[in-house]
Amino acid sequence: MSSQAGRRQTRPVVEHADGTTSKTPMRDGRPLLNFKSARVKQPPQHLADMSMGERVEAVKEMGLPAFRAKQISTHYFSHYVTDTEGMTDLPKDKRAEIQERFFPHLLTEVRRLRTENGDTIKFLWRLFDGALVESVLMRYRNRVTLCVSSQCGCGMNCPFCATGQQGLTRNMSTAEIVEQVIRANQVIAAGELAEAPKSDMPGTGETALGAEADDDDAAGESTFDGDGTAASASGPERVSNIVFMGMGEPLANYKRVMDAVRRFVGPAPEGLGMSARRITISTVGLVPGINKLAAEDIPVTFALSLHAPDDELRDEMIPVNTRWKADEAIDAAFNYYQVTGRRVSIEYALIKDMNDHVWRAELLAKKLNARGRGWVHVNPIPLNPTPGSVWTASEPEVADEFVRRLLDHGIPTTIRDTRGSDIDGACGQLAAAD
Repeated sequence: MSSQAGRRQTRPVVEHADGTTSKTPMRDGRPLLNFKSARVKQPPQHLADMSMGERVEAVKEMGLPAFRAKQISTHYFSHYVTDTEGMTDLPKDKRAEIQERFFPHLLTEVRRLRTENGDTIKFLWRLFDGALVESVLMRYRNRVTLCVSSQCGCGMNCPFCATGQQGLTRNMSTAEIVEQVIRANQVIAAGELAEAPKSDMPGTGETALGAEADDDDAAGESTFDGDGTAASASGPERVSNIVFMGMGEPLANYKRVMDAVRRFVGPAPEGLGMSARRITISTVGLVPGINKLAAEDIPVTFALSLHAPDDELRDEMIPVNTRWKADEAIDAAFNYYQVTGRRVSIEYALIKDMNDHVWRAELLAKKLNARGRGWVHVNPIPLNPTPGSVWTASEPEVADEFVRRLLDHGIPTTIRDTRGSDIDGACGQLAAAD
């Protein structure tokens, strides 16, 4: 597009009201990154932290027969019950002890925000140590998606992301991650999420969060009942898709995140019995973690938050790029496809005059096609506003041209739905403000 030829280049530099500017915080000339949280107290062990074998051993230590572990697990993972007083098939004189051992209180709901039509709900949770995290529940025509958090804050320091500017407090436990899904399922069961809309999207050419690549519907693995509502194999409606796109960098909390994934995909009553294909793990580019994920033999959907194809800009937008460059991250994403056969999603936040230039679309297409065809799907995401941000989303015609250039090169590309932006629940907006 000739009108774009002379467009200016905005840098990810914060412009303050007094006229001063600041870039990404640095240490010894390198962007400040935090891959590990400080050693802090973790919450008490919960049922969801344990494998089935560990649950059996725990009930035996309480003097109960092994089959009680299956009963307790069924209540939690199949019926979303967390209060043992409602588990009437358990010995009445043991319920208080079982409650204390298996169901310590993990999440306290601080606030709940709903969109006007009720199809999106954002939860603010207070954890046992006072830390705050958020998760977002979204209803679509043929899926119910929950965007979960995996860390309290984030150590990746991306300047355009509200969570990234908070810094990292600590990693969340496996059960704290799982409990977000259980609590969401309770909300759905109570009828507090709006009914399914007639169409998935407000416009054409857009894609739902958690439906970027190789959706199970296309693969013949639908988990929906006859009227198109999300259902478990046993019937009741529940969360059908999980995306690790909430607060935190999932691959920086690798073990606990993967243990949570195992609870999600484990057959009931060991876990929720979900399809791994309906779970999306997103990363800003922790290459060793991507390669480790590829070797897990759990076919989750993988998403790389790239946001710039050139290292000069990506070093500033995504500070981890100073550790692993754009081509290294793309190589790791391609390796994930080669090992798993699962098409990869590339996330690309479109920011006005920063990364939405035509030449960047061309460079992105060139880099992706150089590794092969049919292995990747690109999700441009109009930047969602955050408090105090000096940046904004690309103009619609600029975004359309960016998409068109990628499509012209044969790369499947669809603009991401920005659902939840009116309640600060869209991508990049989660800040856990009390």
